[in-house]
Parts: sequence; C-alpha cells; structure tokens
Amino acid sequence: MSRTRTRTALLAALALVAGATGTAMAAVPGDVGASAVPCTVDYTVQNQWDTGFTASVTVTNNSAAKSGWSVAWSYAGNQRITNAWNAKVTQSGTAVTAANESYNGTLATGGSVSFGFNGTYSGTNALPDTFTLDGVTCNVDDGSGGPTDPPDPGGPGTRVDNPYAGAKVYVNPEWAAKAAAEPGGSRIAGQPTGVWLDRIAAINGVNGGMGLRDHLDEALSQKGSDELVVQLVIYNLPGRDCAALASNGELGPTEIDRYKTEYIDPIAAILADPKYASLRIVTTVEIDSLPNLVTNTGSRPTATPQCDVMKANGNYVKGVGYALNKLGDVANVYNYVDAGHHGWIGWDDNFGASANTFKEAATAEGATVNDVHGFITNTANYSALKEDHFTINDNVAGKSVRESKWVDWNRYVDELSFAQAFRNQLVSVGFNSSIGMLIDTSRNGWGGSARPAGPGATTTVDTYVDGGRYDRRIHIGNWCNQSGAGLGERPQAAPAAGIDAYVWMKPPGESDGASREIPNDEGKGFDRMCDPTYEGNARNGFNMSGSLPDAPLSGHWFSAQFQQLMANAYPPLP
Repeated sequence: MSRTRTRTALLAALALVAGATGTAMAAVPGDVGASAVPCTVDYTVQNQWDTGFTASVTVTNNSAAKSGWSVAWSYAGNQRITNAWNAKVTQSGTAVTAANESYNGTLATGGSVSFGFNGTYSGTNALPDTFTLDGVTCNVDDGSGGPTDPPDPGGPGTRVDNPYAGAKVYVNPEWAAKAAAEPGGSRIAGQPTGVWLDRIAAINGVNGGMGLRDHLDEALSQKGSDELVVQLVIYNLPGRDCAALASNGELGPTEIDRYKTEYIDPIAAILADPKYASLRIVTTVEIDSLPNLVTNTGSRPTATPQCDVMKANGNYVKGVGYALNKLGDVANVYNYVDAGHHGWIGWDDNFGASANTFKEAATAEGATVNDVHGFITNTANYSALKEDHFTINDNVAGKSVRESKWVDWNRYVDELSFAQAFRNQLVSVGFNSSIGMLIDTSRNGWGGSARPAGPGATTTVDTYVDGGRYDRRIHIGNWCNQSGAGLGERPQAAPAAGIDAYVWMKPPGESDGASREIPNDEGKGFDRMCDPTYEGNARNGFNMSGSLPDAPLSGHWFSAQFQQLMANAYPPLP
C-alpha cells in the first residue's frame, strides 16, 4: 500500500514511514506552496524475501537545475546494498550515498531521476526515515495530526495504471528451490519469476507439482498486508509455436475448442474466485504466436507450412482474442500480449504489420483493446536491453550502422528503444494511450569477460558494431540456450518511460529446448536450432546456432545454463 505523510516544516523534502515493503513520500500541506519543497523522494521496496530485497528510488528536484546530484540516507538496521543500477551507490556502515552516473547527472527543475538496487538484511527491513538531496535534509514527521492516509488505489477490483508500482512480486517456491540448490544460486533464489501454464495439466499441477490454485494460495501468503503481483504465462495455443519445434504444444492446429473450454475457461474461473481478488494478476499472453503470422508466412524465405496453416485457419487470432476477453473480464487481471523482440519485428516490413495483427487479435472473439493492459517484449529471449557503444544513427567508414551485418537494416539496436517505439506504434493503431510495456531481462545481461568496455574499431561499420555490442550471439536470430548469455537487470518497476517493469518472465535455468531428440509426452519436438552443431537456416542467416550442448527439454532444469547465467550476469552478482 502506498502511503503519504506530511510535515509542516517549510523545507520538507521527503518522509518515509510505511511497512517494510511499502512506499511513501512526503509533501508539504496544502497551505504551503509546492515551490517550497526542494525535493521529493519515493523509496519503494519492490520485492522482499527472507534475507534480501529489491528497492527503487525516484528523486524529483523542485529547486534549481543540477548538473550532478547525490542522495543520502541511513538505515536503522543491518541492511547492506549489494549491487545497484542507474546510480553509483556506496555504503559506509549504515550510511548510504547514491550519486549520478555520467549519463543521468542532469536534473532539471521539476525533473526526476530513478535508480534501484538489491540488498541484504536480517531481522526487520525498516525503511529509512531521513534523506538528503545534495545536503538538503528533511526529517520525518510521525504522521500525528496530519491528514489520514489516502485509500489504496489498487484495492480489490480496481486496476491501477502500473500493477508493479508499489507492489511485491510473487516468488515461485518451486523455482526458488531449484535455484537455491545450485552453488551460488541463493543469490537470486528470491527473485520473482513467471509461472508457466504451458499445458492443460499445468492448471492442476504436473507430476505432483503446484497447480494454479496452489500458486495463488502461496501468493496470498507472501502478500500479507502488502500489494503483490503474480505473473502467469498463458501458453497453449493450438498449433503452438509454428516456427520452432522445441516449444510445440499439446494441441493440434484445429483444436481451438479444446483451447477455449479445457484451458482458458478453467484458468479464468480460478482467477475470478473472490478469494484471489486482492492479488494483482499479470498474464503474459501466448508468446511467439502472433509475430509468426507476420514474419513466417506466405512468400517470405522464413515461412513455414505450419505458420501458413495457422494464418489460414485464424486460430492464433481467435485463441488470443478469446483469452483476452475471458481473462480481461476478471477485474484484477492485467493482460500483457507478447510482442516478440527487436531482432524479430524491428524491421520496416514487420513493425507496423505486427501492430496491426495484434489489433486484429485484440478485437476478436469478443475482446476489445480495453482487455489489453500492455505488451511484453523479449520474453525468453536474449536481446540486449541497451547497447551503449553504438546507436542506429551512427555512421562509420562511410556506412550507416544499419548496413552492418549485425543490424542488417533493422531500425533498432536494443530492446529498450524498440519497446518504447513499438508502444507508440501500438497506440497509433488504436490501443489505449495508457498501455505499458514489460521487458524480460532474465537472460539478456551479457556480462562477464566478453562484455565490451567501449566501441569497436572504426575500420569498418562491422568492426565498429561487432567490437562494441554487448549481445554476443552469432546472429540476432539465434534463440535457443545461447552460449555466453547472462542474467540481466533485476526485476524492477517503472525503470524507464513507457516501461511498466523489467521482469524475469522466463525463469533462469529453464531450458529453451533439447539439444538432441528426446522422446516425451509433452508435445515438444527437437529443433536443430538447439543443436550446437547446427549450421542454421534462413531465419538466422545460415549461421551456427550458438546453443549450449547437453540441454534438456524446454522448461526442464538446465544446471549448466543456470551457472553460466550467474557467471555472466550484468549487473554482476555479489
């Protein structure tokens, strides 16, 4: 619950008094002009577990413009910050200082800047009660005699603009146990990840595992008196993933009725149970489906007969529309439709056409654009969040970056710029202007010793791009268990304009697909893109697959990949 307390002091800058996982900010009472407040700070614990937490801080400057800034506070307990992003954070004892990075030092009058961090604690994770911005301090009022806390805008049955704001996010205990069992895995075992409902049996639990109700009941336990987001992946379309065999599903191309009655309807009924009305339920709807109808059909060299079938019978569009309609009827469900990634639909031929296809699906089977809260990009993929060493507008040796072999005339070089631009495109075709984007950062960190420290040589445009890019894949079309990948940004709310959250929707350590054929009863085939000896196809420019060896079936635990992801994490793990 977000809470606001006030202070009568003329120079009040901020106050934080809330539960250990709350968020609060101070303002002066209505009889004091806003210009009297030199700054406002919003400190939010977004996620908390037994020994650690993730927090974000937003600073708003109401005094003279600054070319550099420093925020300081002290903890009352034994909290220790282990790593941070978007600020240089140092700690001495209980005292913490966060200073700007080189790229975000400018803080205009009325402007804001955000940063975040992970930390450890034991006992009580009490919120700081005093902050300074460049030495200007505001003590905390205890709230006595002040206005009462406003009603929570995210109460049962009421959707908020950003479900992740001011909320914890569900930690899947099954994934957490696997992560904690790995050497060094306890460092991330408390991170929130998506719960994948990838077959009908997953609704009630597979092989004695947790079913949907089990997860929701556990979420209520984790929630306590705070707000909490539960992340579900809705993933069982008929003819699923028509361009990749590794993640084929149980339903045949024509089994749309089974999808509706045996899969979506039971999920919707459980989510509508009043018992779960206090949860914020985020659904990622059918990854790798709708973009296939644009890029892998017709006369394109990347077309597959299976995708042509799904475009002709309309069951992807019908299935997504039905899911959005039924799940969107539940007041506390937030539907986010999968929107591929920049290395898939960032090209001119795909960008607008994909937005149009999403609009078609969002208005099929009784759905409307109001059933779509936003979109998610990079789900289970590896595209770098932000390439710092080159931009799409650079020119080297007489050629544009777009002409490099890596970029290959794409309009975007990283996932953040793509997600923000694609959001605008979606609004332009009729989606609500309030939609937000999620970016899956579970495997796009690309840290470790191979991470470039600066731009590549300017000998040619290819040496410039290849020498400076964080994304070390052989080709941007490679997607299966990629060698060299690392954990990306930790899950966090509102990290950038138009972005509702960075999320780990794909649980790190779960395989993308088997590197050899493995008989199974899950409907999952063998895709050569998961074979490290494979020399490629039209979708990856006939390059090597770049995949790790000895991988299990998709969704199964892959210890070697998990260890690699931790070793190459960026930001690095403590």
